[in-house]
Amino acid sequence: MKQVIFTADDFGLAPEVNEAVELAHSKGVLSAASLMVGAPEAADAVARAKRLPALRVGLHVTVADGKALLPHAQIPALSDADGNLPSNLARAGVHWFFSGRAKRDLAAEICAQFEAFRATGLPLDHVNAHNHMHLHPTVLGLIIAVGRDFGAPPMRLPWESPAGLLTPWLAILRARLRAAGIRHNDTIVGMSATGHLTADKVCAALVQIKDGVTEFYFHPASRSTPTLEAQAPGYDRQGELNALLSPMVAATLAEMGLKPLGFRDLR
Repeated sequence: MKQVIFTADDFGLAPEVNEAVELAHSKGVLSAASLMVGAPEAADAVARAKRLPALRVGLHVTVADGKALLPHAQIPALSDADGNLPSNLARAGVHWFFSGRAKRDLAAEICAQFEAFRATGLPLDHVNAHNHMHLHPTVLGLIIAVGRDFGAPPMRLPWESPAGLLTPWLAILRARLRAAGIRHNDTIVGMSATGHLTADKVCAALVQIKDGVTEFYFHPASRSTPTLEAQAPGYDRQGELNALLSPMVAATLAEMGLKPLGFRDLR
């Protein structure tokens, strides 16, 4: 049995991202979006999601490369004085692993983001992390622990073959999700082509998917801006929106008898 999820990340990051999510869902094949609750346009994203009841919305936990939800005074080991989360992922990962204060600050920020999502009133479809930071064992453990109070939502398993150096981390992630009884996808499409998923690439991947749940994830935007380019240099966000709107992708899904779902729609 094959099931697919088509997800847009960075929902709430910018008006152009929010516009693309609404368009890709209403006119294309997008079935889910991951909301950055602390992002500048999160309120606009929530308003759009409430106009799209079939769009499944999850939490895009952000603990690096973004702005913290909590003020710096409450999480001094996690953010800087301007509220910026760490941009050096490797250095941050080491710090989080060994610093007890950093772990406490991480727990507080992650809990605040779950609470902010609940305050939107939207059903929580899934949870994942910006830059796949839930691969970090400390971040993963905290998301699992905090998530129990929010219904233990399904999580993204960013497994795309070949996984290379990520293989052991992905194996740990999958084992911990299963031990915690948390549902997850089986594989993902988009890791090797992040920011550059074209209609041709999507169709080529679709015809090769195996039984189980495959998540396709995108970073669409209605147009490129200096802010978006600075956030993810080189991403072809408009190209990814075009893939989600592509008649060829829609036709391939129809031929295969597949309808993109959210995590809470999975059989």
